[in-house]
Amino acid sequence: MANTNRRTFLHKLAGLTGAVATTPFWNTLAGKNFRQTLSDYENISADILAQDELFWYQIKQAYTVSPNVLNLNNGGVCPQPRVVQEAVERYNRLSNEAPSYYMWQILDQGREPLRANLAALAGCDAEEIAINRNASEALETIIFGLRLQPGDEVVLTKQDYPNMICAWKQRAQREGIVLKWIDLQLPSEDKSYLVQSFVNAFTPRTKVVQLTHMINWIGQILPVADIAKAARQRGIAVLVDAAHTFAHFDYRISDLACDYLGTSLHKWLCAPFGSGMLYVRREKIKDLYPLFGAPDPESDDIRKFEHLGTRSFAIEQAIGEAINFHEMIGIQRKQARLHYLKNYWATRALELPGVQVKTSLHPDWGCALALLSIAGKTPAEVSSYLFNKYRIHTTSIEWENISGVRITPNVYTTTQELDRLAQAIRQLVAS
Repeated sequence: MANTNRRTFLHKLAGLTGAVATTPFWNTLAGKNFRQTLSDYENISADILAQDELFWYQIKQAYTVSPNVLNLNNGGVCPQPRVVQEAVERYNRLSNEAPSYYMWQILDQGREPLRANLAALAGCDAEEIAINRNASEALETIIFGLRLQPGDEVVLTKQDYPNMICAWKQRAQREGIVLKWIDLQLPSEDKSYLVQSFVNAFTPRTKVVQLTHMINWIGQILPVADIAKAARQRGIAVLVDAAHTFAHFDYRISDLACDYLGTSLHKWLCAPFGSGMLYVRREKIKDLYPLFGAPDPESDDIRKFEHLGTRSFAIEQAIGEAINFHEMIGIQRKQARLHYLKNYWATRALELPGVQVKTSLHPDWGCALALLSIAGKTPAEVSSYLFNKYRIHTTSIEWENISGVRITPNVYTTTQELDRLAQAIRQLVAS
């Protein structure tokens, strides 16, 4: 399927027809080289291609990342390739010609094709996908929309994302639901430990379990499908925070066996800032209240979750270009490269005394995100040193039982740049 998708997009780009023809990047030398590179490497396996610096250098040319700052905090938000930036600008200019006409009568007509494209990428029914602004909005729609009673229990972890924790605490404070906290010891490659940590917290009063597919602090992948299966056998609804996994590595929503899912498209899909997606299993839509008022809050139409008022149609419609770009590279290639880059710098760092990488190097348990720790140095000291001395942008993490510096490359990152990171770590250890 991945190879078929790439061929489809290569043929589309070869003709430079339709919307693609209006995107300036494809007519530049970098754009032409990018298309030629995809064609030349079409039959190379993902594992081999992961180490081909020439191929990924051409991918880098499709971005506008700073040559002066090495951005290794893609775990926060990812930059958009030029084609996406240009699409936002093009749609924004069009909107400003006559906003109420071009936004609501022209661009708004593109939402249904976009919904279908997102569903195809996600591996679910288009009638289960709503388009919104970020993972927090999607997940809080679920958290505040679920029908719970005082005394009902929700199982979640202390390592979940703060916005979700705050939302659940607010429901508990206002409505008397009970939060059952799990304190995960990470990193872990022990599936039994991870699954049983959740199962042991389930009781007859448990109504919901929240599962963070990848723990944002540390890059730990949880065995969501196994936990979800155990939960659903007990009649427990499964909510998945997929902010850091959608378009990061290869899976389909159907693989996760969940009822609800939220993600940010401005992370690993590299869509415009402020774009996200909500998934609700079709039979669950009717009983989930929308976050914002809708004409019929008990409708079984997924669109009831899109009553946001005026939104940026430019941002929304440019998501389509991000999907195209993502599929042109191919998720298997992307995953292999991201895993390779994480291990590239991590294995070099681990050769140094006092250095720990608190993230699994195995592809089943981690991908691009990893946490660095250096003995005798606080996370803030390490992060500041990397930026002040080497202009390497990372983020320091101090959350619950997790402490370190999160380092996250992306497809535009080169191994030469990670050599710079390895040198910086080596110098800091030596000092």
